[in-house]
Amino acid sequence: MKPITFKSYIDYLPKLKLTHVTVPSEIVDEVGGIGTRLMVSINGEKAFHGGMVALGGGDAYITVNKKRMKKYGVNQGDEVEVTLELDHSKYGMEMPEELEALLEQDREGERRFEMLAPSKQRYIIHYVSQVKSSQKKIDRAIMLINNLKSLPEDEFDMRKLLGLPPRE
Repeated sequence: MKPITFKSYIDYLPKLKLTHVTVPSEIVDEVGGIGTRLMVSINGEKAFHGGMVALGGGDAYITVNKKRMKKYGVNQGDEVEVTLELDHSKYGMEMPEELEALLEQDREGERRFEMLAPSKQRYIIHYVSQVKSSQKKIDRAIMLINNLKSLPEDEFDMRKLLGLPPRE
């Protein structure tokens, strides 16, 4: 797929409390439909990993967080130029070095990680990536992979993965 560029607006979904750009239905179809992992560029800025979520009527949205909006110098209501390309990365987002190194050293952890659905893999990657400190990334990666290995293979429990007690 060649890059697709179109005009959109920074909009807000009050129910979900998130800002986003709307992707018209004809472009949703052209890039592969809802859930397609994409590299998204706004106003020619460095592309970020994103995915389309159904908005209704065949349209979709791609979330644009406040930090990114500030970096790009855009505000809610602004018209923007959006460029979409298919994301060919393995996980649909950048893997933190700390998690990658752990999985290289822990074969059982890597095997269990690779068994997960892509959305759960991305959750783990995102959770590790959220912190700035390399040591905290290492700590989170170790905790998540150890907790993952302690779960039965056929049962995924997000609370146990995060080390949280079961709900009562």
